[in-house]
Amino acid sequence: MLPGKSEKITGWGNYPVSESIVFTPSAEKDIQNVLKEEKLVPRGLGRSYADQAVNDNRYVAVCTHLNRFIAWDEKEGILECEAGVSLEDIINTFTPQGWLPMICPGTKFVTIGGAIANDIHGKAHHIDGSFVNCVISFTILLASGETITASRTENADLFWANFGGLGLLGIILTAKIKLRKIETTYFKQKSVVIKNLDHMLAALDTYDHEYNYSVAWIDTLAKGDKLGSGVLTLGNAARLDELPEKLKNDPLKLHPKGKLSVPFFMPNFTLNGLTVRILNKVIGFVQNSPKAFVHYEKFFFPLDAINNWNRGYGKRGFIQYQFVIPEENGKENLTEILKMIAASGCTPFLNVFKRMGDGQGILSFPFKGYTLAIDFPMTKNLPAFAKELDKKVLQAGGRLYLGKDGLLDEQMFKTMYPQHQQWLAIKKKYDPNNVFTSNIARRLGLEA
Repeated sequence: MLPGKSEKITGWGNYPVSESIVFTPSAEKDIQNVLKEEKLVPRGLGRSYADQAVNDNRYVAVCTHLNRFIAWDEKEGILECEAGVSLEDIINTFTPQGWLPMICPGTKFVTIGGAIANDIHGKAHHIDGSFVNCVISFTILLASGETITASRTENADLFWANFGGLGLLGIILTAKIKLRKIETTYFKQKSVVIKNLDHMLAALDTYDHEYNYSVAWIDTLAKGDKLGSGVLTLGNAARLDELPEKLKNDPLKLHPKGKLSVPFFMPNFTLNGLTVRILNKVIGFVQNSPKAFVHYEKFFFPLDAINNWNRGYGKRGFIQYQFVIPEENGKENLTEILKMIAASGCTPFLNVFKRMGDGQGILSFPFKGYTLAIDFPMTKNLPAFAKELDKKVLQAGGRLYLGKDGLLDEQMFKTMYPQHQQWLAIKKKYDPNNVFTSNIARRLGLEA
């Protein structure tokens, strides 16, 4: 009898809900036994937003117990570990020794396997690129039951196809990754109040050459001459000799455990046009921090301080809509998109805006341009509005982040990602019977 039980599970956005058969392997052989009879998708800590790691009436392998460190080269900063290891595990263990993950997204609660599957990126993408740039190699369990190594020189097609491949080519078992040497866990920060979109884009041009990290919050309800207003936050890693004396006592300070929590799903009516306007004022005030030195926890992972913050959107759930568009005609296209969002009535909430650098993976999301990630609570009008946004993003030469998408249709996806044909050829080579499948795979036609 195979392991697992039927459960209702979701992504971080609590939309959509899937009835999947969930099991938690503790060894490679546990997965191999299921693969002989069933189709499945791997899952980590569940921080993909929608249907990336759910599988209606099929198996989901929660790989968080495959989380052991294997080898550590302190001289080179190279860690070999199982793919269920999280960024938090790495931070807790190696930050006191003076190392941090090279690529940090908006949460530390992601596994290495999930980081590869979604090719995660952070505030320094225009400098550091996405997660692929810190991965040396990985081992992967294929549909055949064979485990092989993939790198830039060995099974290179499989290596590149897994970054952004959503776990649909096999189950990553181990990985060798490069960490970043640090002197402190603090960042020198600068906040710039932005008047409008012209000011925002000019500020990015000015400061991106001075700061490795940059991210902005935009008031998406602002209109007229304030369209695109917000706060741009910039930062560089702080050296030990730069810290004020009171911080030098513990320069490699770790993050505390989260003390705040959203204990239950908030009523749907708590997020509406009025409350979002009030909250936007508060967010703008908080983002404009006067602090010159900020701990990595607040710099990289501000929302991690609130456990289960996703419940704030209510049981209806939410989507995080993230797109990237080219810099060419960027101002004109962003103006139209921001106007559409402000007039949509879909109560946009938390958002992140920044510039991206070049991309690499076959289905990896980033390319050189501007990206905006924005939370929309699920409403009956949101799917139709999202389709209109999709059309505008496509018209601008852009695409959506598959690691967060919950509403894109197959035709739109394949138009946004013309390289999907190359990826599907690799899928057919390594998994011709679609042993690895998921809801998003079927929704977007990511099957051989």
